[in-house]
Amino acid sequence: MDIFEKIRSNKGALGQYSDVGDGYFMFPKLEGEIAPRMMFRGKEVLTWSLNNYLGLANNPEVRKADAEYAAQYGLGYPMGARMMSGHTTNHEKFEQMAAEFVGKESAYLLNYGYQGMVSIIDALVDRHDVIVYDSESHACIMDGLRLHFGKRFVYAHNDIESCEKQLQRATKLTEDTGGGILVITEGVFGMAGDLGKLDKIAALKKKYNFRFLVDDAHGLGTMGATGAGTGEHFGVQDQIDLYFATFAKSMAGIGGFIAGNKDIITYLRFNLRSQIYAKALPMAMTLGAIKRLELIKAHPEIIEKLWTIVRALQKGLKEVGLDLGRTESPVTPVFMKATLFQTSQLLLDLRENFGIFCSVVIYPVVPKDVVMLRLIPTAVHSLKDVDYTVNAFRELKWKLDNDVYPHVIADFSK
Repeated sequence: MDIFEKIRSNKGALGQYSDVGDGYFMFPKLEGEIAPRMMFRGKEVLTWSLNNYLGLANNPEVRKADAEYAAQYGLGYPMGARMMSGHTTNHEKFEQMAAEFVGKESAYLLNYGYQGMVSIIDALVDRHDVIVYDSESHACIMDGLRLHFGKRFVYAHNDIESCEKQLQRATKLTEDTGGGILVITEGVFGMAGDLGKLDKIAALKKKYNFRFLVDDAHGLGTMGATGAGTGEHFGVQDQIDLYFATFAKSMAGIGGFIAGNKDIITYLRFNLRSQIYAKALPMAMTLGAIKRLELIKAHPEIIEKLWTIVRALQKGLKEVGLDLGRTESPVTPVFMKATLFQTSQLLLDLRENFGIFCSVVIYPVVPKDVVMLRLIPTAVHSLKDVDYTVNAFRELKWKLDNDVYPHVIADFSK
């Protein structure tokens, strides 16, 4: 069979919606300055869809620094991969700062978070080793697992009893293979907003011999007393062997880092294929990351402002009877019972009539006849924004409960 013909006959789980949702459900265009209010299809909307948790994307100090660094260095320098010609003192400076911030001996700066995680998993384990991982792990973890030639055992999401059973299986297997065990989970699960049970997994180290890798992309800058992440929140940062975070969320940038014991980070520096064979993070972005981390450390009140908005939004939505699932973080999912037809009408109503833009998640990411509206509060939202949004969602819920929306696919082409 011709590969292209196969693709045309099966567009994929999400691609099946491309004829009705492209440009509206998926691939929407938000335009203008990054802010709580942006432009969507020519109209201003109150935006709850950007992972700009601390509001650093348009922080005046950050914007000024980014502009100066870009003017000084351009976006080309340094040219080449870190190992060959792309290594600088400022890359090292950020690594020292990051390691200190998250309480680790050493850190390594990555050009991209997603590819970094894929490479980290690939470099850490061989065919004799076993990986134990959470069933709701991010796609970057799942893609890293695909490169693993050894066994991998999945445990039910945040189910410590299930995790322990898989550790028992892994322990028995590695007694025969002579390999080791790597446990992987997330600090904050970015879709539903719940926290990985890092404290309970860490406690299993007393019974089982494994190393612990945590993806804390949504936790850095949002969780813990200083923003050092979900490990700090639970008081088990020292039990996390490898701490991974990206810049795409609270630091409003591109890149990431991995932190841990110095000898292991040194090993990763020489073995991460996504870094050895790809260009280093540009200088402007590296210095921008330094500036962002300095601001997070110097201004803990930004984190408190974020949580003021988070608490108000989540409290208000719960009080009008909406289901926020199991979130324990700024990520605010709103689950509603709705058919695909109702979902399309609801989304049109929300964006066109209420002027609110948030991400919409449908089957197969959530069960059939369920829609998840995912809101991301930030430190630059206001309590007035919260009140307006809660009132709008109250009306949306009433319309769904009273079957107001017509059972036809909304026309997004206008």
